[in-house]
Amino acid sequence: MADRPVRPARADFTRFVPVGTRWEDNDIYGHVNNVVYYSYFDTAVNGLLIEAGALDLDHGETVGLVVSNACDYFASVRFPDRLELGVRVEHVGRSSVRYLIGVFRAGEDLAAARGSFTHVYVQRATHAPVAIPAATRAFLDSLRAGA
Repeated sequence: MADRPVRPARADFTRFVPVGTRWEDNDIYGHVNNVVYYSYFDTAVNGLLIEAGALDLDHGETVGLVVSNACDYFASVRFPDRLELGVRVEHVGRSSVRYLIGVFRAGEDLAAARGSFTHVYVQRATHAPVAIPAATRAFLDSLRAGA
């Protein structure tokens, strides 16, 4: 039997991004539908990259493409909950970065969900993998545990 995923706490993350749930996020069961969490992950990670100047949506020569993501669920969230997404970098390779993301209700210490999310950096024009730019790598290093 596989090990049960560990429910992360706030202390496991280096940065937090506020994200509001929307009416349309709820499904027929009265909670945020599982696929919506992946949108939250994109919002948190790309928001941080844009804020740091590490992602230029219109003119950047390199972009990070999602090649892998996963999510473990521990507790339901629903509209109108206010969420705080904890973000931490788990690994930085030559052209890839793996993030750990915790979905927290505002003010709660234990995550309602834990996600992982991997970007591979590529040339925008060709989609050929490239080394993570130095400035982006420096920002990613600041998101590591203990940074």
